[in-house]
Amino acid sequence: MRGRDFEPMRLDCARWRPLGALVGVTLLLGACAHHHHQDDDGTDEVNTYPANYKSEILGAMHAYLNDPTGIRDPGLAEPALKPVNGTNHYVVCLRYNGKKNAKEYAGSRDIAAVFIAGRFDHFVDTPNTANEICAGATYAPFPELGKLTR
Repeated sequence: MRGRDFEPMRLDCARWRPLGALVGVTLLLGACAHHHHQDDDGTDEVNTYPANYKSEILGAMHAYLNDPTGIRDPGLAEPALKPVNGTNHYVVCLRYNGKKNAKEYAGSRDIAAVFIAGRFDHFVDTPNTANEICAGATYAPFPELGKLTR
């Protein structure tokens, strides 16, 4: 372009601001919506049945307890959908008598293992809350918990 003054193209930002805001809101809403996904059969993936719940609980209890050895009277209930903080999740209720120190036992206690998307997520071990979640649970012996080592 000889002989002409060349001016670089200028972007009119004010014209594009509403579009940018719309794209930002769309991305934000999309990010919020991803957590509640349903499988093809219409069930929530968050509430997938925990197929390996016993082995996951054993691993979690090994880390959770100060001394995982010599647990007395271990029992667990089958996984059941229960409300935890206002949302239904699969929960496995545990009952056990763990060591208080090297010579004494703390006494029987109930805790709830919460599973999300079929995997162990956390324990609810506050006595009142765990007792409320596990009210009416039917416990079966869980001898594997009594055989944990350090």
